[in-house]
Amino acid sequence: MTGLSLTVEPVDALIDVPRRITVSGAQPGALVTIGAETPRSGHPWLSRAVFRADAAGCVDLTRDAPVGGDYAGVSAMGPIWSQICPSGGAKDHAQFNASTAEPLETRLTASCGAARAEALMVQRLLAPGVTRHEIARDGVVGVLYSPAGDGPFPAVMFLNGSNGGVNEPRAALMAAKGYHALTLAYFGYPGVQKHISNTALEYFAHALDWLRARVRPKGDFVAVSGQSRGGELALLLGATFPDKVSAVAGWVPSAFVHGGQAAADPALGRDGPSWLLDGKPLVHIWDGNRAASWTPYDEGLPPRRNSKAMVTALGDPVACARARIPVERIRGPVLLISGGDDGAWPSDLYALMVANSLAAAGHKPPVVWENWPEAGHSILFPYVPTTRIASVHPVSGVLTTNGGTAAANADANVGAWVAMQDWLAQATGG
Repeated sequence: MTGLSLTVEPVDALIDVPRRITVSGAQPGALVTIGAETPRSGHPWLSRAVFRADAAGCVDLTRDAPVGGDYAGVSAMGPIWSQICPSGGAKDHAQFNASTAEPLETRLTASCGAARAEALMVQRLLAPGVTRHEIARDGVVGVLYSPAGDGPFPAVMFLNGSNGGVNEPRAALMAAKGYHALTLAYFGYPGVQKHISNTALEYFAHALDWLRARVRPKGDFVAVSGQSRGGELALLLGATFPDKVSAVAGWVPSAFVHGGQAAADPALGRDGPSWLLDGKPLVHIWDGNRAASWTPYDEGLPPRRNSKAMVTALGDPVACARARIPVERIRGPVLLISGGDDGAWPSDLYALMVANSLAAAGHKPPVVWENWPEAGHSILFPYVPTTRIASVHPVSGVLTTNGGTAAANADANVGAWVAMQDWLAQATGG
């Protein structure tokens, strides 16, 4: 046998860049095992897949499906999204390193009989020249990433969901694409409240004003992008402060105002209010709802599926009408991302409702809706592990499932990120 060789192209690039992984030098028709190990926040994530070499003794992951192992079907980045964390650290630690400046380094191995080869793959969040600024001033808390160069650049404000905190990886990568990116903290982070309950919408209006004053965005463009409860919030902000929000991206969003749910202050309960405006709680879909019931969730077998309770609320059209987000007030372009097997809530149905409301209102700016029928709620980030579908909620402590499959969620992760870039390019004029 000639020497076994394992190649990654490109070796070192931003995390959203797909790679070509190839093996050469195997015996024609021989079985080749490819393994991948990535330390993430101090915990090793592993995958393994077995391939059959072609007549030339080669394996090409952009062409070949494994005959066994941790994933099926042709997938160039299958060794990454199929990784699992055997130590259990996945329950408590992120899929990224603590600092966005620290890249993810994956050690790839190929073995065929006694022959073995290794290669390194580096995935980066920070592009050269991107700067990071921790913000805790003027009543605004979060982290701001800015592109290299003098600009001006358009801006995006990111909002996390019911996990709280901030999403630095997303903001860092967005800055690499030429946008000021503020990941804004509003609960579950030092300097802000612990729970989502009674969050004042005026805080976000102030943050938008602050961001504009700080970065002087190109064309005065500031988009708001939110995930899950953050997607609900992004649509709500676009409808409440249309003169401050240039565009809205709702990732697995809601069409309705919801109560605190899993992220609620226990003293107020999950049916207490999430959002305040002028000091008054916004009506949410559980308020006075004659059909809403938590029973399908509370009595469900673990991992529980929150969406089974969410759909009960749709049985009261009067309550739904009271809690509907008036998205027709949004003035700019809208992007909707959803999964058809969403375990948290029916984001595909919600996205359809939002799109229909905008169409009925004659909304002139572009509305883009991208749906992945087999994906779940965790449509998050390109080329990271998607095997963690069920987890213990960090606030409620309940084991729940977000739905979907690892393969479908991986496809949605990549497609949604590409859709976001295309949508922003169109919204900002390229």
